[in-house]
Amino acid sequence: MTTTRVPGVAAEVIAVRPGPPLTGTVTVDGSKNAALPLVAAAAALGCPVRLNNIPANTDVQTMLALLQESGWHVAQPVGKPTAAVILPTENQPVRPHLPQAARIRASYYLVPALLARHGEARLPWPGGCRIGARGMDLHFKVYEAFGDRSVLGDSGYRVEAARRRYGTVSLVLPFRSRGATVAALLRAVTTGRPLRLGEPNLSPEVLYVLEALQAAGWETRAGERLLALSPPPSAPSDAAWVVPGDKVEAGTLACAVATTGGSARIRGARADDLGPLVAALHRLGISTVSEADTLTVNAQDGRLASRPLRATASLSPGGLDADFEPPLMALALGLPGTHLFADAINPGRHGNLLPQLARLGADIEEISPTECRLTGPQRLTGTGVEATDIRTGSALMVAGLTAQGVTTLGGLDQLRRGHADLPGKLHTLGADICEVTP
Repeated sequence: MTTTRVPGVAAEVIAVRPGPPLTGTVTVDGSKNAALPLVAAAAALGCPVRLNNIPANTDVQTMLALLQESGWHVAQPVGKPTAAVILPTENQPVRPHLPQAARIRASYYLVPALLARHGEARLPWPGGCRIGARGMDLHFKVYEAFGDRSVLGDSGYRVEAARRRYGTVSLVLPFRSRGATVAALLRAVTTGRPLRLGEPNLSPEVLYVLEALQAAGWETRAGERLLALSPPPSAPSDAAWVVPGDKVEAGTLACAVATTGGSARIRGARADDLGPLVAALHRLGISTVSEADTLTVNAQDGRLASRPLRATASLSPGGLDADFEPPLMALALGLPGTHLFADAINPGRHGNLLPQLARLGADIEEISPTECRLTGPQRLTGTGVEATDIRTGSALMVAGLTAQGVTTLGGLDQLRRGHADLPGKLHTLGADICEVTP
């Protein structure tokens, strides 16, 4: 079976069959979760920003389109789809109507830039993966701290910018919200005010934004208890940033290699971002080394003893990213031991993933809506399954690599929101996988 795609025609399903161990070298795309706040930060900065390594997944492309409709110019050089220059246009600002913002969750990152350019932000409630309630109450508290006013409605919300104010903005987050942390950083940028943020989220995606702002002249200090941001002496004239490689795509590919007992090198993601994943793979007996921008997985190495895995998603610094949990679960189904998984950050994710894995024959005990355990190894059988969200789709592809028979995966629009071509990368490593077109 080979990867086939008819140009201009969307595939209906992906078909996966078990095959030889995955081997070779592959490079991940730029990170969706990093690109979305960096695109919003580029808009908030108010000067030309050159962005490189932009991924081609649909969420990021939607974000760029929203900027175009909101008064920014997005120029992508011919033949360089991963590069773009983002800058405000000189046209008289018109308050945009953005119904397509409901397609992605990260549309809320645009609020600070919209406030700076239009004096208000009118947006529909964010969409994206349906993986449980992830409200915006904390975002509105951030804007309130800057003096802004929020008005909530059934179909969307409006944030009205405060009159010009001065002085340091100080607030403490009740929990380490990535979205609220980014909102506070970008609102500080658009108001030019110093920020002191207690209990910040320090995930790699937030640190990328801090690195970008520091390169543009902002003074940043990030500690586990306090994040501080101070404006530069003068506004930057331009900036150039690079979107880091996708750690989640790297982790998914690593789990796929390990599932098949293969050996491969996965390039492009920062080693520092993969520490919790590498630790989980080591516990499962998978020889894994992460150096610089290369993750080397050798599941043919039998020197490590497999132990039960406890994979708990965490917002704490150095904690396991919730997006690593689904592919790790698919991997653990084939390994000995009783493994525990928990994701209270996205309380609806298990409700998507577990029924789909059960269709393949997985026996997973649901302890609570956010906790489950399984005992491996288990034998899976291919059947039709659905990518009900991005990470469920990628985990089902990992599971399909060892399921007897053919696994067909639908819901590719969800998968492509986060991965431009994950099946193609698996095929490069030798997976028996193809896209079936109408």
